[in-house]
Amino acid sequence: MNRRSAALALAALSAGPSLALGEWPARTITLVVPFAPGGIADLTARSVGEAMGPSLGQTIVIDNRPSAGSVIGSAAVARAPADGYTLLLMSNANAVSTGLFKKLPFDVLRDFAPITTLGYFDLGVFVASSSRLRSIGDLIGEARARPGRLTIGTISIGSTQHLAAELFKTKAGIDALVVPYKASPAVLTALRSGEIDVCFEILGPMQPQVGAKAVRLVAVTSDKRYPSLKDVPTVAEAGVPGFAVASWNALAAPIGTPREVIDRLNAAARGALGQESVRRRLEELGVRPQASSPRELETLLANEIRRWGDVIRTANIHPQ
Repeated sequence: MNRRSAALALAALSAGPSLALGEWPARTITLVVPFAPGGIADLTARSVGEAMGPSLGQTIVIDNRPSAGSVIGSAAVARAPADGYTLLLMSNANAVSTGLFKKLPFDVLRDFAPITTLGYFDLGVFVASSSRLRSIGDLIGEARARPGRLTIGTISIGSTQHLAAELFKTKAGIDALVVPYKASPAVLTALRSGEIDVCFEILGPMQPQVGAKAVRLVAVTSDKRYPSLKDVPTVAEAGVPGFAVASWNALAAPIGTPREVIDRLNAAARGALGQESVRRRLEELGVRPQASSPRELETLLANEIRRWGDVIRTANIHPQ
């Protein structure tokens, strides 16, 4: 019996009378967010966590523990008691970190009990408003006409934006130079100044720039068009079949957390995501609210680990 199976069996045996009597939760629940305050992940966690509180009868407090690859926050939750009082805001950073680091202080698939996805947020492919490149076809044509000369800006190596750009190169069959910057403002400055030809960036925070006509949105990276931007095609529709990238957030607990607790948290999150005020708030952030079953989240995580591992190897990114 492997570690995950043993932990689940123990949880089933130990989810005893107190849980059956409905005593959980008897105190505040901590949701560890491995990102800095104010970003999309943090604001998603706060919006959903606040809305979950009333149905659970307890407050959910946010504990921000930012680090590369979400390692510090994730490790803290992996070591926490499996009692439902410490949760993790999981994301595709957890999937990426498996291939990006030589050794992690936890196993992403074995040390966490999935609860539910919370939502997906799209990336966009942007050019400067003055650019003569107006479509994905133009970008591909430029790259093929000048191999190695088209420049694609993203934030740091190993980020979803960076790996999406590397995946785009592979799927489109082009030779282009991906240029990583320290932060999103630097990417935007480089794009507007003409230092780079195109960038991959999270759609939500870039929409004001699109509205101000400082940049132009060429395509979205997900498998479906963005609800409020129906005239903007997906990258796949625009000429790169099979390309689909969306970042995501989810809830997880330490492995061994009793199934009854997981089910109650899943129900509370679904209820929160069903509230119009929560959905509206998330959509303002560029997040598409979407709950899942624990099994669906487990499958998503395994698939993402496999996919981004392949991208990391193809891009010759050496694990840290």
